[in-house]
Amino acid sequence: MENETPSVNNNAKPHTEVTRVTKSDMGRLGAALFGGILVLDSWLAGIFFAGKIDQFAMDFFALLGAVILSVPIFWEAGKDLFHGKVGMNELVALALLGAFASGPGNYRTAGAVAFFMLISITIEKRTAIGAEAAIEAVVRMTPRTARRVKKDGSEEECDAIQDLNIGDTCRVRPGENFPADGKITKGNSTVNQASITGESLPTDKNEGDEVYAGTLNLTGLVEFTVTRKGTDTTLGKVRNLIADAEQSKMPIQRIIDQYIGYYTPVVLMIAGLTWFVTKDMSRVIAVLVMAVPAALVLAHPSAVIAAISAASRLGILIKDVSQIELVAKIKAIIFDKTGTLTEGNLEVARLEPVSDGDLAQLVQVAVSVEHHSNHPTAMAIKKLAAKVGIDVVTPDKYEEVAGKGVSATVDGKECYVGRFSWLGEMGIDVSSLEESREKTQKEGMSIVCVACDGKALGWIGLQDAIRTVTPEAVRELKEMGVEHCCMVTGDNQQVANVVAEKIGITEVYAGCLPEEKAKVVGELKKQGNIVAVVGDGVNDAPALAAGDIGMAMGAFGSDIAVQSASIALMNNDLRRIPFFIGLARQTRMLMNQNLAIGMSFITVGVYFAIAGDLGPIGAALIHTISSLLVIFNSARLVRSGEALGAANEGAQQ
Repeated sequence: MENETPSVNNNAKPHTEVTRVTKSDMGRLGAALFGGILVLDSWLAGIFFAGKIDQFAMDFFALLGAVILSVPIFWEAGKDLFHGKVGMNELVALALLGAFASGPGNYRTAGAVAFFMLISITIEKRTAIGAEAAIEAVVRMTPRTARRVKKDGSEEECDAIQDLNIGDTCRVRPGENFPADGKITKGNSTVNQASITGESLPTDKNEGDEVYAGTLNLTGLVEFTVTRKGTDTTLGKVRNLIADAEQSKMPIQRIIDQYIGYYTPVVLMIAGLTWFVTKDMSRVIAVLVMAVPAALVLAHPSAVIAAISAASRLGILIKDVSQIELVAKIKAIIFDKTGTLTEGNLEVARLEPVSDGDLAQLVQVAVSVEHHSNHPTAMAIKKLAAKVGIDVVTPDKYEEVAGKGVSATVDGKECYVGRFSWLGEMGIDVSSLEESREKTQKEGMSIVCVACDGKALGWIGLQDAIRTVTPEAVRELKEMGVEHCCMVTGDNQQVANVVAEKIGITEVYAGCLPEEKAKVVGELKKQGNIVAVVGDGVNDAPALAAGDIGMAMGAFGSDIAVQSASIALMNNDLRRIPFFIGLARQTRMLMNQNLAIGMSFITVGVYFAIAGDLGPIGAALIHTISSLLVIFNSARLVRSGEALGAANEGAQQ
């Protein structure tokens, strides 16, 4: 694969590259077919028309067919040597040269060996570009053109990559894909987001909702304002993640690459000793052919491509396939609470002003202080204020203190919304609210205190629904042998305990600031655990980065998710996590099986080749069979997760 990362454009380089590789494959298969026919004709003539057809003619056709079959192999071997690589192509080329040099009697042997080896090389090439083809399938989801809406309301067709700009308004009809990320400004529709989330059930979209490049507009005519385009879109990030994963290698493959340089000299030494002892060129050729490590070369990429395919189908994007080996060893998982274990859609459940306080003042101060914040607490308070018709006073000197609260000047008065402990640090007396707060927290509510001009005005209680699949996911993780399922949250201990009890988590770390969440990760790592951290990819960036594995939930268009996490989960179904751990363990197991298959075939085959019980043609045939066995073994991973996808659709229906 090219090192250059092209933009998401149907006219971009990778599309051309895939076409080029496909033509190369067709040429290779064409050479195999034509050359194979010539060699087969020569062979059949020698069997059925011996003495009736000139021997020179039969040898000529065998030589011509063998040369046609051998040229692609010599070409691949020459390219490898030019780039300083020594691998299986060189061993095959040496075997063919030996067959040609041994005279007309081995031309047919050379042709048969070249035929089977050409098929094996084609199999390897097609496997190597499997992920690239998957990337192109993603790229093709984005339309090449977009319908941009002019100021007078008319449409103009423009290039979705080159001409479309942030802030442009585009129109999308039913049955068309969105050309960029954006927000709907007019109309409503149902959108299929399977290309992003892995969930095939469509989602209703109304004015103000986000839409993503490559998703399919199903029912209504909508207009949307472009917020991201090209490689900056969510689909562009998906494409880049798949590309990064394909180019990375697992540690076990790095070991193979490290020792492959010693492999060829050892094989040549064995072939040389075979010639020295037996003086039989046929055995030497069989040894060289049988020792070609095609199955070993395919052991890693075939399993990885199958795993990437299965994971991507369910909206699990892997930045680096080396993480798969770590995922298989996970012994501890740390979950953020809000937005991960819970829905993240906080709603105001209770308002408690001080004994002589004004309920409307409590809400107005709270919504004014939170006016510039995008925190879930702020969004819930804003939603309540809009519902009851409370006016917002634009604040001055706004400051948000991570994990503690927000301060701002409202109508010239210093106001605060945040934790009770933080307001105490600010010198505000909140003792009058303690009794009612503690009673409410036992019900599982999150509490924020509101103060203005040095006095407490009261508190606001918020609740967040637990995701329906959370208990099931936690139970599955424990059944898989994950020893530590932990929850970290900025909420107080009572609220955290109520949530943890409902979902089956026993290790709870409450009242944690972002940096304290990272410390919890560090402590578990010190105990020798491989630690995964699951968060929303925004507020949990320090913890995601601190873990051995970072998993960002619901990572729609989130730059911080892509940067901080190792794995991006494009939907919020927590059952994807135990599935992915199981997939990683299967991948590692299949890689080991593939290596065992490859080594067994090579070891046994070379032994029989030296003994003279396996000829060059048989060696080539068995070599091809071993490669196919490895590929078919890896292909078992491709359909992994189909039951989970079906179950998820059933649950949504």
